[in-house]
Amino acid sequence: MRFSPLNIPGPVLIEPTVFGDERGFFLESWNARRFAEAGLDWTFVQDNHSLSSKGVLRGIHFQNPNPQGKLVRVVSGAVWDVVVDLRRSAASFGQWFGVELSADNKAMLWVPPGFGHGFLSLEDGTQFLYKCTADYDPSSEQTLKWNDPDVAIAWPIEGLDVQLSEKDRNGKLLHSIKAYA
Repeated sequence: MRFSPLNIPGPVLIEPTVFGDERGFFLESWNARRFAEAGLDWTFVQDNHSLSSKGVLRGIHFQNPNPQGKLVRVVSGAVWDVVVDLRRSAASFGQWFGVELSADNKAMLWVPPGFGHGFLSLEDGTQFLYKCTADYDPSSEQTLKWNDPDVAIAWPIEGLDVQLSEKDRNGKLLHSIKAYA
């Protein structure tokens, strides 16, 4: 397993070792010891699974208080996955990182507490899995507007009919969210 820190301190791109042959493949998606050795010593309390059509955009979601860390991956289809640093004390506050996660590349992304997270489904039938370090808490849930001009995420939306939930359409701008300290 390869753990690659990103240009923003905190998130980590994880590329599992894949063993394949004519029967298919095998990979280890979680190993507490290996993750701890890479500095990701977290306890997960909840697993989530979503299904999205091409063009569905979910996020940018976060909980404050009661932040969640998330280990995310795609098991069918592909997404453009995005994290946004929402720690006001960080030099990288408001900066984002995006990466394609897919069933083909099998990459995973660690989204630490203090970051917003969202994704755009690039294929019909995309199945997205994420392990969380804290329970979902609706009273702590917030949404950063997916197209906030101050964050300026470069979503690959050209030619897509972007579909948003009402919650995501009504997300708040960076300057008005309850960010982390």
